[in-house]
Amino acid sequence: AMSHSSSIRATSYRRTFGPSAMLSPMPYSSSRLASGSSATRLLSMPSAGASLRSYRGSGGSALFLRTGAAEKLDFSVADALNQEFLATRSNEKQELQELNDRFASFIEKVRYLETQNAALLTELGQSRAKEPSRASDLFQDELRELRRQVDSLGKDRDRLQVDRDNLAEDLAALKQRLDEEMHKREDAENNLVLFRKDVDDATLSRLELERKIESLMDEIEFLKKLHEEVRHSNGLAQQQVQVEVEQAKPDLTAALKEIRTQYESIAVKNLQEAEEWYKSKFADLSDAANRNHEALRQAKQEMNESRRQIQTLTCEVDGLKGTNEALLRQMRDLEDQYGAEVGSYQETVGRLEQEIQHMKEEMARHLREYQDLLNVKMALDIEIATYRKLLEGEESISLCFHLTCSNALPSISSQHFHIWACDHQTRCMWESLWNRGLQLWQL
Repeated sequence: AMSHSSSIRATSYRRTFGPSAMLSPMPYSSSRLASGSSATRLLSMPSAGASLRSYRGSGGSALFLRTGAAEKLDFSVADALNQEFLATRSNEKQELQELNDRFASFIEKVRYLETQNAALLTELGQSRAKEPSRASDLFQDELRELRRQVDSLGKDRDRLQVDRDNLAEDLAALKQRLDEEMHKREDAENNLVLFRKDVDDATLSRLELERKIESLMDEIEFLKKLHEEVRHSNGLAQQQVQVEVEQAKPDLTAALKEIRTQYESIAVKNLQEAEEWYKSKFADLSDAANRNHEALRQAKQEMNESRRQIQTLTCEVDGLKGTNEALLRQMRDLEDQYGAEVGSYQETVGRLEQEIQHMKEEMARHLREYQDLLNVKMALDIEIATYRKLLEGEESISLCFHLTCSNALPSISSQHFHIWACDHQTRCMWESLWNRGLQLWQL
């Protein structure tokens, strides 16, 4: 009855999962790995289906008698099946060794990935600890240096603007002074024109007075000649009629004397008046000429002084214009230089910002890679933990089969198929776990 129930279970199991999918509860074997000190529990893929097929194909119907207690075991067939089972066990051992090697390589790959992950974590930590701060310090130092240069250039520009304003004020003052001196020069020239006019008037007056003096001198000479002629004629007349007058007219001599006295007094008076008038006019003209000469001399001195001042101011204005132009050129050069330096500094700042952005992107990429590696590590840790739990659970429920010639094959087969038919959930878990391990090993 037990053999019949075992065969029924085996047949239903075979219909469900197929002969090649059956698992054998082989003894668990362990192998020491070269890279670690802990023992790693390994999986085994049984192949008990072949023995079952051979058992069923070699006359299983003859072995299982349905007559109840009268069933007898054919020990020759059992011996053959036992030999076949032992051969199958040896093949299973080889397959188990191969699977152990694969699983060992898988564990080595996992450890290598963990080592790479730890190295990447260390590198990422060093990059976070050193590179950002050092780059930030370099950027901050360069930015401080650029700001210091900008402040220095701004101070120089302000100082040059103050100097330019001062020079502009000095230039305006000099222009105002030049205008005042020009007005003074114009006034001096106008005064000089007036003085020249006065001198011309004085010269004309002097010439007029000289002509008058000459006419007066001519008149005086004429009067002298007339007086001499009158005296001469009076003398002749006096000599001619002296006797007659003395004899006939004693009063005529007195009349002539009186007339001569009157003419002489008139002539002397006119001469004195003419001399006084001439002297006064000559003195006035001399004073006017002296005054005009002094004024002309002062005007000439003022004009020369004004000319010298104008020349000096013109030279100063030319010098200030040259200085102003030089300062303007220097200011334009400084502005161009300042603009170029500001442009270069802005380009440097932009380049540094781009480098910062690139470093941030690199850090983000490293973080993503680290996160991916961390996720892979977590998945591997979960799978390893699952393997460990499954191995521990399988070890707790695995059975050790000791095949001897005295044991009955039907009881062995029934126990074998009874155990694996009852542990169907564990078998499915082992199959999914083994397929996952093969996929990871292929990756």
